[in-house]
Amino acid sequence: MKSWLDYHPFMDESVVHLLSAFDAVATTGHVTRASEMLDVPQSSVSRRLKALERILGVDLFHPVGRGVALTTSGREFHSRTHDAVRALEDAAAAVRSDADPDGGLVRFGFPLTLGSLAISKLLADFHSAAPRVRVHLVQAHGEALGDMLRDGRLDLAVMIPPPDDLDTTILGSQRILLHVPTGHRLAGRDEVDVAELSEFSFVASPKSFNLRSILDDWCSDAGFVPRVPFEINEIDTIRALVGSGLGIALLPAGDSANGSVVAVPLSGHRARNVGLASGRYRATAAVARFRKHVVNYPMRLD
Repeated sequence: MKSWLDYHPFMDESVVHLLSAFDAVATTGHVTRASEMLDVPQSSVSRRLKALERILGVDLFHPVGRGVALTTSGREFHSRTHDAVRALEDAAAAVRSDADPDGGLVRFGFPLTLGSLAISKLLADFHSAAPRVRVHLVQAHGEALGDMLRDGRLDLAVMIPPPDDLDTTILGSQRILLHVPTGHRLAGRDEVDVAELSEFSFVASPKSFNLRSILDDWCSDAGFVPRVPFEINEIDTIRALVGSGLGIALLPAGDSANGSVVAVPLSGHRARNVGLASGRYRATAAVARFRKHVVNYPMRLD
């Protein structure tokens, strides 16, 4: 009995390439992001999708805005092939695990609240030691980073706080400070108790962010619900809004001084853990080398 591939002996792409391209586009919803994820030209991804659709005789995707979405047939095919593609990639990683660690690709994520200066120094030192290893960077909030690790779009990610369901190494802790405008009556204090903040308005992240959960939980423990008239996910913008007198904020220390904002310590141990989380699939030699570099690197977290 012939398989569906036997009817296409002229095919110039392997079934692994076709299925990998399909899975990447199905996962990301975008041909461009899939090409970056696979490290192949966008035209190659598009060609492989069309070849797979010709072989199957059905449309697997339809356009949605600037991306694509799975058709009914595409969803059915993805549900039946996703685990197989991941297993193939894991098997390939296994046989390459003893390969040259001086080359290859590492897909690395880090959170919006971890200073870009700390990451840039870490990357610069790694590049000096391993100049042929390419590092694809993604900066996002924790929930998005976790999803990308779980479905194979990232190899490693610094996460705050680290997730319970992924292999994680604790790197340290990040101190949370009260940020107030210069001239605020709390600006000159050595430390401030959270209970003293009930009368003030806050500028904060959206509720899906860990920093917002920390704010809500700490204020609840102190006996009040914080007033949050302004929400935004960009930390530097939160600091700018605080400096403009639109509220106070609970944030980690920034990379650079902001003359309009003062950071004041909070009483008690006010910090959150920082961890390096690994994906669920076997690491290549380059990924293992990069992971060791991050774990041993004296990165400033606060």
